[in-house]
Amino acid sequence: MEPKTSPISSSQPKHQNPNPKNKDFLIHLEAYLSKRDGVDKLLKISRYATKIILSSSVIPDSVPLSHRLKSFESNVGVSRKAFRLGKFVQDVNALRLASVSSKEELILTFLAYGGEGLYYFVEQFVWLGKAGLIDKKNLSNLQKISAWCEFIGYIGSVSLKVRELRNIKEDEECLLSTIEVSIIRGIGYAEEEEKLRKLRFKKLMKRLSVIQDFADGLMCLADIRDGKGLLSAPLLLSSAGLLSALISTHKNWISC
Repeated sequence: MEPKTSPISSSQPKHQNPNPKNKDFLIHLEAYLSKRDGVDKLLKISRYATKIILSSSVIPDSVPLSHRLKSFESNVGVSRKAFRLGKFVQDVNALRLASVSSKEELILTFLAYGGEGLYYFVEQFVWLGKAGLIDKKNLSNLQKISAWCEFIGYIGSVSLKVRELRNIKEDEECLLSTIEVSIIRGIGYAEEEEKLRKLRFKKLMKRLSVIQDFADGLMCLADIRDGKGLLSAPLLLSSAGLLSALISTHKNWISC
């Protein structure tokens, strides 16, 4: 599951340029790789690109490369779990500092951050089990609990983002109305145009975030159903995972 916008501001990496458009590529890359989410998503791209190759049967199982790719994919999956150590704290803080305006929003916020927080917390023990530090006898149950928590988190997350998109649409219509009035009156509207541009960019990113949640939610549902059902085809799930990774990588890149 991908992290949601947290009210806690992260520390800025050194060499930060206030204007991302003018930032030197290597400095930008350094800032990106300094974040655990940045490295995690690069691993995610590698993992699901490998899963697509394996699930599409491009390389026969009898070829040695196929076994190496399977080993690589499995090890990257375990490695990614290490990046989630302590990550549940961001959701605890998000719940503590959340500003809600209605009972419905309070419930959705609790589902989103509470579900994701429990998911990250349980994933720590899943990683310890896969790494061999704790007994693996309860690993299957832990993975099932983790998947359910993650799925509940996605329900809350998507619901909140749909509400935000409605609010953005209302703000957009208000700005368009203001610009139309300014044109009729023959007065300037440069400030409103800039606000509209930023608002439309925000709307685009929010829509991409909803698509990402749906893609991750599809994989989560497959975990809950133990890979059974029409929506659990390996190639479909691998493609969903890669799509999610690319969207998340893009969001992390422009945010640093």
